[in-house]
Amino acid sequence: MNHIKCECGHVNPEGTVLCEACGKPVQANQHIDGNDKRKLLNMRYEGSARRSTTYNKTIIDKIWNFFSSVKVAVWLIVLALIASGIGTIFPLEQYIPADAVSRDPAVFYPETYGIFGQIYYQLGFHNLYSSWWYLILIALIGVSLVICSIDRFVPLYRALKRQRAKRHESFINRQRFYSQTETVSTEDVNIVKERLQKQHYRIKEEDGHIVAEKGRFSRWGPYVNHIGLIIILVAALLRTTPFFYLSDYMWVREGETVVIPGTNSEYYIENHEFVLDTYDENDERFKDALQQEGRIIPSNFQTNATVYHAEEAEVLGAEEELVKVDDYNITMNNPAKVGGYTLYQQGYQLNAFSKMTFKIYEMNDPDAEALGEFTIDLYHPQSHYELDNGFTVEVAEFYPDFELTSDGVKSETNETNNPAFVFNLYPPESEEAETSFIGDVIGAVEELGIDPKVVDLEPMGHVVGTFAPSVDPTGENQYRIIIDAIDFDRKSGISIKRDNTIPLFIIGALIFMIGVIQGMYWQHRRVWIHPKQNGILLAAHTNKNWFGLKKDIEKAIDGTSIQMVNDQKED
Repeated sequence: MNHIKCECGHVNPEGTVLCEACGKPVQANQHIDGNDKRKLLNMRYEGSARRSTTYNKTIIDKIWNFFSSVKVAVWLIVLALIASGIGTIFPLEQYIPADAVSRDPAVFYPETYGIFGQIYYQLGFHNLYSSWWYLILIALIGVSLVICSIDRFVPLYRALKRQRAKRHESFINRQRFYSQTETVSTEDVNIVKERLQKQHYRIKEEDGHIVAEKGRFSRWGPYVNHIGLIIILVAALLRTTPFFYLSDYMWVREGETVVIPGTNSEYYIENHEFVLDTYDENDERFKDALQQEGRIIPSNFQTNATVYHAEEAEVLGAEEELVKVDDYNITMNNPAKVGGYTLYQQGYQLNAFSKMTFKIYEMNDPDAEALGEFTIDLYHPQSHYELDNGFTVEVAEFYPDFELTSDGVKSETNETNNPAFVFNLYPPESEEAETSFIGDVIGAVEELGIDPKVVDLEPMGHVVGTFAPSVDPTGENQYRIIIDAIDFDRKSGISIKRDNTIPLFIIGALIFMIGVIQGMYWQHRRVWIHPKQNGILLAAHTNKNWFGLKKDIEKAIDGTSIQMVNDQKED
């Protein structure tokens, strides 16, 4: 590294514009801060040597210089804001309506919004805040903030720490506030010094040269802002990790005890009762509104539940012991909080498929009695069912939430919203199976005036009827299977949240606001008194609020022979 030695004896790093000690301009480097075209000195970074304006040879230098540019940081922020704005045009994937054409984003966006929806999906805006390119954009903003801060903070700190009271004359006369007094007594100088001290200026003297300074800490305001922003960006990136952020959803039936998703089987919840209250149609306060709405509206729905903590078994291989944590009445505005997790009441379903009873009939004799009967618990289906009359039913395929797509048959979710089955039926004393398919249970149930997808206020319980006969894919079956009865359950929709990044967001926001206050309400003010034979040169500089600095100088020199400073502001 090449160094620059000033006539004052101080050795400056390469790229220095103003000597860190005496402030004399380094003539060969005046173009770096534009001082070669200005009457006044550019004091923004004290003329210190910044890496981004000094080195530009290696690939590391070029990367550093690129991210140290404020323009680059601004453009990255603008791109993030534009992307965030576009991400609000259509609903994100997690907010696709339950009654949409399809919950599959590849189908929902093109079908609902046409070509714009297709583009929206292909570019990843449907999952914007966790998409790889958006996270990279946020990371690049963080990198830019870090490099911008280091590139300016370190040399500025070094220059301010090493500044001396004795400054070169060319530094003094190229300040914006400047005056020259031919004859000044020592008494007047002392009076000015004392008055500046009363205004909370720190006085530093060197060989008769004086510098009065206050509010230096305000110079670090922007860098405190950057620290706060970096913490906020780190918190935003950490939200993509399961440890720091969890957002999950679960359905739990009345009387059921299930593990809470995302807790690593640490916590379980038991749904004792689902409570649904509705507005009274005869209440004068709600009567008109309910008639206009045309339906009964819930006033409250809650889940009365118990949360358990799973304790490790004392004997290896034994089941975990569930220890009661507490009882909770979970409502919309009263979530349950346990172990850093928050459980919200977010939905309910009163007519959820629970069990299905099937009967076997001869294919060509629909009026005959059933040859056999079996019941499938949709939450715990078995693979085989042995009937007393010798029939064996094998559940070859089970789709809890049946959907037929261009890619074939699949289950859209693991919930029993629209069950479908592929059965292999083995008649008595036969090793050859007949294959039957039962689907479109929703359509068959709706024919009886029941719509399980609609949140009905009257639970159906146990319904007996003739539902959805099986389809014979071969056309050679001798038997057919018909759904004879359906049991419905009530289910509570519980949202599970855990956000360990909130403290980081709060800390980052507080640090950012401290930086804003620090840089907005204080100013770094300096006054130099430079002796010359019998007179003095008086100069002053501030990073903002020149009017306030001028008033300080007026109070300090009032009644003395020292000339008031002139404003040498550039035209």
